[in-house]
Amino acid sequence: MTNDAHCHFFSTAFFAALGRGLKDAGPASTVAPEDAAIARLGWDAPGSPEQLADRWVRELDRSGVSRAALIASVPSDTGSVATAVQKHPRRFVGFFMVDPTQPDAATAAADAIDRGGLRAICLFPAMHRYGIQDERVRQLFEIAARRPGTAIFVHCGILTVGVRKKLGLPSPFDIRFGNPLDVHALALAYPTVPIIIPHFGAGMFREALMVADLCPNVLLDTSS
Repeated sequence: MTNDAHCHFFSTAFFAALGRGLKDAGPASTVAPEDAAIARLGWDAPGSPEQLADRWVRELDRSGVSRAALIASVPSDTGSVATAVQKHPRRFVGFFMVDPTQPDAATAAADAIDRGGLRAICLFPAMHRYGIQDERVRQLFEIAARRPGTAIFVHCGILTVGVRKKLGLPSPFDIRFGNPLDVHALALAYPTVPIIIPHFGAGMFREALMVADLCPNVLLDTSS
C-alpha cells in the first residue's frame, strides 16, 4: 500500500479566496474571483468539491496510490475537503488549515473534526504571524488530545506559496515563527497527539530532527 501524506485540495473556494486579492476581481468586477484567479493561472477549473474529489481518485488510481491526505489550503475551505472525504472515505484523510488568531478558530476546528470527519489541524505560524506557544494554539492541542486519532500539522522553516507568487499576490510571512524547536514544549505536553512537521522542516532539518529525536510523537513528512 502506498499513501501520499501531503496533497493540497485546490478547490473552487480556494481559488475564490485567492482571487479576492486580485485587482481585477474587486467588488465592482463582473468576473467571479475564482474565475479571475484560474484564468490568470491558465489552470483547469476544479468544479464542485465532488467533481474534484472524483478527479483525485482517478489520479490516485492512475498512479497506484491507495490513499491521500487532502489539505484545505485556506482556513475558509474546510467544507470542500470534508465533502471529498465524505464521498471517498477509503481514499482520503482530511487535513484543514486553522488560523488560531481568529476568534472562532477553536470552535471551527472542533466542528471540522466532529461533524466534518477531518483528522488533522494544520498550523502555519509564519503565515498567520503567531508564536506556536500562544495560548490559542494550546486550545487547539487540547481539542486534538480529546479526540484520539487527531493530528496537528505544523509548517516550520521556509514558507513559500507558489500559487500566490504566480498570481502576483504578496506573502507577508514571518519566518521567525517557523522554528521547529518551538514545537518541543507542546510535543512534551501532549504526548498522545501526533505532530507532523512537513518538508523535512523546510530548511530547518537539523532542528526538526532534534525535536523528533526528543519526542516520539513528532513525525516528519518527506514532501518537496
